[in-house]
Amino acid sequence: MDIIYQDFLKNTFGIDESIIRLTRDVEHEIREIFREIESIREVNQYKVIAAMQEHNLSDSHFGGTTGYGYNDRGREVLDGVYASVFGAEDALVRHQIVSGTQAIAICLYGNLRPGDELLSITGKPYDTLEEVIGIRGEGAGSLKDFGITYRQLDLLDDGGIDIDNIKTVMGPRTKMVLIQRSRGYEWRPSIKIEDIRKAVRAVKQVNSKAIVMVDNCYGEFTETEEPTQAGADLVAGSLIKNPGGGLVPAGGYIAGKSELVQNAAYRLTTPGLGKEVGATLGNNRLMFQGLFMAPHVVAESIKGAVFTAALMQKLGFETSPGPKEKRSDIIQAIRFNDPEKLTAFCQGIQKGSPVDSFVTPEPWDMPGYDSKVIMAAGAFVQGSSIELSADAPLKPPYTAYMQGGLVYEHVKLGVMTALKYMKERNLARF
Repeated sequence: MDIIYQDFLKNTFGIDESIIRLTRDVEHEIREIFREIESIREVNQYKVIAAMQEHNLSDSHFGGTTGYGYNDRGREVLDGVYASVFGAEDALVRHQIVSGTQAIAICLYGNLRPGDELLSITGKPYDTLEEVIGIRGEGAGSLKDFGITYRQLDLLDDGGIDIDNIKTVMGPRTKMVLIQRSRGYEWRPSIKIEDIRKAVRAVKQVNSKAIVMVDNCYGEFTETEEPTQAGADLVAGSLIKNPGGGLVPAGGYIAGKSELVQNAAYRLTTPGLGKEVGATLGNNRLMFQGLFMAPHVVAESIKGAVFTAALMQKLGFETSPGPKEKRSDIIQAIRFNDPEKLTAFCQGIQKGSPVDSFVTPEPWDMPGYDSKVIMAAGAFVQGSSIELSADAPLKPPYTAYMQGGLVYEHVKLGVMTALKYMKERNLARF
């Protein structure tokens, strides 16, 4: 079987024996880590099935509505299932939400008012939220334009939340405390559920009415609990990331306390209508099915990330997290310290994709970012981050942020192809 396997990779993809041997060695070393990932997957899979059973999910819920979408029973059950999975009072799950950034923005605009303060306790948020908050840009209707102020508490040197100083930075106007769970484009660990629990406790000791909101993008199903089960009041994320399971064509979700979710719904539609409208247009089945598949797909993605970390470390590259570190998002950072190596790696990931493998990505001025970005993604859903992709801002220290992978074998092939691409350019030796 090994000979057939090696011959196929060599003859079909041009992967040489040195790369194949290296990947075999790495897989042997990380086999116990894979078992731990599978244990988390199993708990989350049962959690999703239990939620669907609790709400009596039926084939009748898979149909869609048009127009205003009044009395869409499938939409209502979907909200209920998400609320149960996330241990929340309510949820808002809609294909009309165009991105995770919009889902977060809906929560911010829906629950903050002029004179309130937004406090981030995980440092500067992800780039695409900067103009929403008003950190950069002006006149576009940011929170700043509406008189909502912003402050931040930077992370500790080890990347953890500065729990001891939360009480010193919270003021009488602090209405919402924001936690970004994922690393984004930062060389730091993702925020673990236990750390979120400690942060929530610290915030509530200062002001029990302060809203703790978690940007949950990339984090769903990476641990056995979600932030709302650790005390967070509100979470938001994208359906073309983890919870969509690679099947949902578009959308986002919000989950948390009923009043806060309703306020967000008023912002998405209008006051008075809220969650009661929104035609599903036949998307219900994929949204349910994607959620059902999500725990398995996320586990496949994490396996791919662990494999990549172990392999790239073996070749002398610095990775974050390392292969043995506990994970709370699906992102794998690899530091190249060289723009040519970084570009070659991303281009190689593209060459190993099932879609658009013939395309060669180049750095470009992507809207919402402060530097050129190279993005490798051969996805069935445009921009899907639960499918294998590798993004990188073209600035020192030239770090690639790889995420996703619907099946582990695709991640493995993508990385092997990236190494092949780098080796052909004399950018990697092994």
